[in-house]
Order: sequence, then C-alpha cells, then structure tokens
Amino acid sequence: MMTFKRMALVASAIAVLLLAGWFWLGGTSQEESQAAASSSAEAENTPPAPTRPAISVVSVEKAVLRDRVRASGLVGAVERVLIQPQVEGQAIDDILAEVGDHVAAGQVLARLSDTALKLQKSQLTASRASALALIAQADAQLIEARAAADEAQRNLNRAEQLRKQGNASQAATDQAATSATSANARVMVATQGAEAAKAQLELVDAQIENVELQLSRTEIRAPFAGEVVEKNVTVGGIGSASGQPMFVLVRDGLLELSADLAEQDLPRVLTGLRATLRAAGVSEPLTGTVRLVEPAIDTATRLGRARVTIDQADQVRTGMFLEAEIEVSEREVLAVPITALGTDDLGTFIMVIDDEGVVHRTPVVSGIRDGGQVELQTGAEAGMKVVAKAASFVRDGDLVNPVPLGAAPVTN
Repeated sequence: MMTFKRMALVASAIAVLLLAGWFWLGGTSQEESQAAASSSAEAENTPPAPTRPAISVVSVEKAVLRDRVRASGLVGAVERVLIQPQVEGQAIDDILAEVGDHVAAGQVLARLSDTALKLQKSQLTASRASALALIAQADAQLIEARAAADEAQRNLNRAEQLRKQGNASQAATDQAATSATSANARVMVATQGAEAAKAQLELVDAQIENVELQLSRTEIRAPFAGEVVEKNVTVGGIGSASGQPMFVLVRDGLLELSADLAEQDLPRVLTGLRATLRAAGVSEPLTGTVRLVEPAIDTATRLGRARVTIDQADQVRTGMFLEAEIEVSEREVLAVPITALGTDDLGTFIMVIDDEGVVHRTPVVSGIRDGGQVELQTGAEAGMKVVAKAASFVRDGDLVNPVPLGAAPVTN
C-alpha cells in the first residue's frame, strides 16, 4: 500500500516538472521569435549604404615637354632685289628672262637699244683724233718757240759783250733783250697750248669711257643669283629708273616667314631657334630658323614679328600663309592631361583624390602646354591621383571610387 502511494507521488512530481519545463521552453522561443521579428523590421526600415561613383583618374607623372610659341604669317623674300635701267631713255630691244626663271649672277635679263650711244661713240672717236692732231701741232709750235727763244738769248748775249767792248750801241742791246723776252713768252704760250691739247684728249677719252660704260649698261644683268618674281617690261618700251623696276629678284631664292607673335611671347623668341612650319596643301611639315626678331611692337595690333628663314623654300611661294611653332625650350616636368586642369574665380586647380577616396580641390600654377599635356609648376607631386576631367560633377570633399582612365566604365 505504501509502495503504491509513493509511486503516485513520484509520478505527480514528474508531471509537474514536465509541465514547468514546457512553459519555460515555450516562453523563451516566443521571446526569440519576437526579437527576430523586431530585428527584421529594423533592417527593412534602415536605408542601404550609398554606392560611391566611379571617377576616371590619372597620375601626376614626369614628362618631357617642349615649350612652343605659336605664330602665323605670310611668306616673303629674305631680300628683294629691284633691277632698274642705268641708262635713261633707251628703247627695250629684247627680253631674255621671265617670271619664275632662276638666273645666275651677271646673266643678261634684257637689252636696250644702243644705236644712239654707238653714234655718240663714233663722234667722240673723231674728236679724239682731232685732239691728237692738236697735240702734235702744239708740240711742233713749242719746239719752234724754244728754238727761237734760244736764238734770241744768244743774240742778247753777243750784244751785251759788244756793248761792253764799245762796239755796239745801247739801242742794239735793248732790242736784243726785247727779242729774247718775246721769244720766251712764245715758249710759254706754246707750252700752254700743248697742255691744253693734251687736256682735250683726256676729256675726249673720258667721254669715250662714259659712252662705253653706258653701252655696257644697255645689257640689263642680274646683280645676284636668284629667282625672277616680277617683270614689268615689254619689248619696245622705254627704259627708265623713275618708274617701276624692270625685274624683281628673290636673292638666292631664299624665302622667309614674317610671323606675327603675341606681345607676351616676343621676349621668349630668340635668333637661331628652330621652328616647324605648316602650309595648306603641303603634307609634310616644313622647318626653318628664326633669322631676326624685330624690336618694335605694332601699336595698333599689339603684335610683334619674327622672321623665320624657310629651309624648303622650293615648296612654298611668296604670299603663302603659314602657321609656325617655334621651339623655345625642352625640359622634364610634372605633367597631367590638359583636361585635368580646371579654372574658376579662385584660379587654376586640379581635383586630387586621396587614399580614402576623398576629393580635394588643389590650387596649382600651370606652365608649358605641349600637345595634350600641361606642366604643373607648383601644387602637385609625382604620383598624385587626379580627376581626369576637372569639369566632372565632383566637389571638394566628395567620396568617389577612383578608376584609372580607360580601365572600366566610369561616371565621368
């Protein structure tokens, strides 16, 4: 009997324990379920973390840039030679050169009529013969006068001796002295006549030389080698130095570019610098050398001028328009693409991205621009990551995802 009661109590205790355990387990599960539900609701209500935009970047790197001055202008001759006739009033008989001809120094370009000058030379030749005859006549007269003077002097000497001996009168002595004086005077006249005849011969000779010089100048010759670029004569016209030049030569065929320069660029351009030239219709660039930098600036246009001798003068023509790039210097500098450079009211800047992806507006001073690159003189260091396009929609302090230019699709 006691055993049965004890068994009943044990069974009741087990039942109570089971019921308590069930309640405890059920409550815990419900709390966990409520907590999980609450966490899920909070996750649904919290906005997702923002995605950083991908921005193209380039690195600040060292590069060799060439400092160039750009200019343009027209082609002209280094030296124009104007050829005028040196003989006035003579008709043009023949023309031996045309525009575009390359002529040598001394080559005959045209001939003037020499008929009148040859006739003048013939007259002077006759005058010279006459002058020679006058000289001969004057020489004969001089010899005669000297002989007479010698005879008169001898008569005077004898008269003086006889006068001293008392065998001649004073009158006879005086007459002999007068005759000697007259004879000496005739010698002087004859001498002057001979000198005058010789002077006349020299004058005629000089006139003949002048006519021969004018005859030689009837052949219009090129004073220098070069190319004929203008011709202003026709056969039958009258040559005159008062009108247009008969011919215009480009000396030695040398051409140059008269390049107009911006006022601020003029001090950087020096004699001897090399230049690259480009012309319409010429596929290959031309080359040249700065020959002269004019010291004055045009007060109206505010432009300076440099004269650039063209190496390939045969490929251009006078009056052609050329563009020039004058190479001022070449050096290694820190550089970025020009697109990475921005400008606003505060000045020039680049957008630098640090290791955390934060954008920083960085002021810089730019320098040489060569092709698509620009020099950064101050404000940048090698290796900096810079927004490839400064005009991109990024601001100072923005968070971005930097992507090397061309590596993947990007926002900018």
